[in-house]
Amino acid sequence: MSSMLHRDHPWIGRDIEDTATGRRGTLRAIAPDGDKPRPVAWLRPPGGGTEWTTDPKALANPAPITPDTRSTS
Repeated sequence: MSSMLHRDHPWIGRDIEDTATGRRGTLRAIAPDGDKPRPVAWLRPPGGGTEWTTDPKALANPAPITPDTRSTS
């Protein structure tokens, strides 16, 4: 587990599909949302914009690792 209640995840920094919404975005963190006890996945749309949250179980189809993506492994 990381600081500030953030959890490690191998896809942080990579483009991910949110199967709950059908959207793709960059996985920014797995962390609590306010006072909710379960962590959620925080995603940012391509090119920036308003982040959204989803259940970490809804994450799928990560983009390949490139020199521009951060690997946490």
